[in-house]
Amino acid sequence: MEYIDNIMNGFILVGTPEKLLFCFIGVMVGTVVGVLPGLGPVGAMALLFPLSLQLDPLSGIIMLSGIYYGSMYGGSTTSILLNVPGEATSMMTCIDGHQMAKKGRAGAALAVSAIGSWVAGTVGIAVVMFMAPWLGRAALSLGPPEYFAITFCGLVVLSNVTGGSVFKAFLGVILGMMLSTIGLDILTGTSRFTFGTLELSKGIDIVPIMMGLFGLSEIFATVLSPYNVKDMVKVKFKDLYPRKDELKSAVKPVMRGTLVGLPIGLLPCPAAFLSTIISYKVEKSPSKNPENFGKGAIEGVAGPESANNAASTTGMIPLLSLGLPFTASMTVLLGAFMVHGVNPGPLFMTQHADLFWGVIASLYIGNILLLILNYPLVGVFASLATVPPKIIMPLITGVVFIGVYTVNNSVFDLWLALIFGLVGYMMKEHLDFKVAPLIIGFVLGGILEKSLRQGLVMADGNLLIMLQRPVTAVFVAIAMITLIFQIARFLYTRFIVTGKAKQSFN
Repeated sequence: MEYIDNIMNGFILVGTPEKLLFCFIGVMVGTVVGVLPGLGPVGAMALLFPLSLQLDPLSGIIMLSGIYYGSMYGGSTTSILLNVPGEATSMMTCIDGHQMAKKGRAGAALAVSAIGSWVAGTVGIAVVMFMAPWLGRAALSLGPPEYFAITFCGLVVLSNVTGGSVFKAFLGVILGMMLSTIGLDILTGTSRFTFGTLELSKGIDIVPIMMGLFGLSEIFATVLSPYNVKDMVKVKFKDLYPRKDELKSAVKPVMRGTLVGLPIGLLPCPAAFLSTIISYKVEKSPSKNPENFGKGAIEGVAGPESANNAASTTGMIPLLSLGLPFTASMTVLLGAFMVHGVNPGPLFMTQHADLFWGVIASLYIGNILLLILNYPLVGVFASLATVPPKIIMPLITGVVFIGVYTVNNSVFDLWLALIFGLVGYMMKEHLDFKVAPLIIGFVLGGILEKSLRQGLVMADGNLLIMLQRPVTAVFVAIAMITLIFQIARFLYTRFIVTGKAKQSFN
C-alpha cells in the first residue's frame, strides 16, 4: 500500500501542466537526438543542462531524464529506415531492422521496436520503483567512512566503464579529481589552486565542463567529420501495423530482451549497448531458423530494442539509491541533482521523497508519450536525419554558448567551455581518451574528499578506520581487487600480447 500511495502522490506532482510540458520537451528532444547521428543523449543533456538550472528541481530532472530514455526510442528509427544507428545502442537493430525495411516491412519493424521499448521501459520503471527505496533504506546506517569506501570503489570500478585503455581511464579520473579540488577548501575555507584568479576561487562549475567535453567536442567532431545524409525508406501510416504472425514472433523476444536488460543495467558498464549484443545472441543461438537473422528476422529487432530500454531504465537504480553514476548520462543527471542541492544516495528517498516519486511517475508518463510520439510520427522524425549537419550544428553551437553564459552570466565560463570543448575533441579524436572518466572523477572527487576528511575527524586521524568496519573493508577490498586486475590486464596486454605479436611479425 505504501508504494501505491507514494506513486499516486508522484502522479499528482507530475500531473500539472508545467511538469507535463517539461516531460514532453524532454522525450521530444530525446527522440530527435536519437534520430540524429553524432550528438548523442549525453551531449543533448549537457546542452539543456543550463535550462534545467532555471527550473525547479523536479522539472529540471524530468526534462533531462526524458532526453536520456527518449534517445533510446529515437535511435531505432534511423537504424531501420537509413541503416544508420542514431545511437550505439541501436547498432544491433540495423542488422535485421533495415533488411525488413528493404522488404517493405519497415512499418512492422518500427512498430515492434516501439512496443518492445515501451514494455521493457515500463517493467524497468517498476523495478526502479521497488528496488531503489529498498537499497536506500539498507544504506541508511552508513557513515562518512562507508561513503568514502563506496565512492572510492565507485571511482575504481567506473574509471574504465566506457572501455579502452585502463591507464588512460585512470588518468582521466585523476584529472577530474584534480579539477574538483580547485576553489575553497571544504573545511578550512582557504583558496586552493586558484593562481590568484578570482573566478576560480568559487571552483570550476560543472556546466562549462560538461557543455565543453560532451557538447562542443561532439560539435567539433561532427563539423570536421560530418555524417552522410542518405535516402531513407518511405513509410506510410497504414503500413505501421504489423501482421499477426509478426506480433506473435515478437512477444517472446520482447520478454527475453527485457529480462536480459534488467540486471545488466545494474552493472558498471555500457549496459544499454552490452544488453543489445547479449539479447541478439540469446535470440539467434537457440533459434530454429538462425539463418533468418541478418536477413530481416523480427526477433532481431524486438529483443535488442527491449533489452536496451530495460537496461537504460534500471541504470537509474545505482544513481538514485547509492549516488553512483554507472554511465556518462547518469553522470550528467548526478550533476543536475547536485547543482539543485540534492544528493542522490541513501538519504535521497527520505529527505526528498516528493522529488524521487515525482521522477518515477514522470518515467511512466514519458514512456507513454514516447509510444504515442514514435508510432504515428516516425516519418517526421526520420526526415530529420536527412538535414545536413552544416545547418544543424551552428544552431546547436549557439544554444551551447547561450546556455553556458546564462547560468552565471560569466564570460569566463564561456572560455572554460571552449577550452574543455577543444580538450574533449583532442582527447576523443586524437588521443583515444574517453571523457566520461574525467567527469566521473570531477563529480565524485568532491564527495570522496569530504567523506575521507570527515571520517578522519571521527577517528582522530586514524586511517585504519577504513578497514575496521565491515562495509568499508568489503568495498575497499573490491576496489583493490579491481585495481590489481585492471593493472595486471594492462601489463599483460602491453608486454605479453604485444611481445608475442612482434615475434610473430618478425
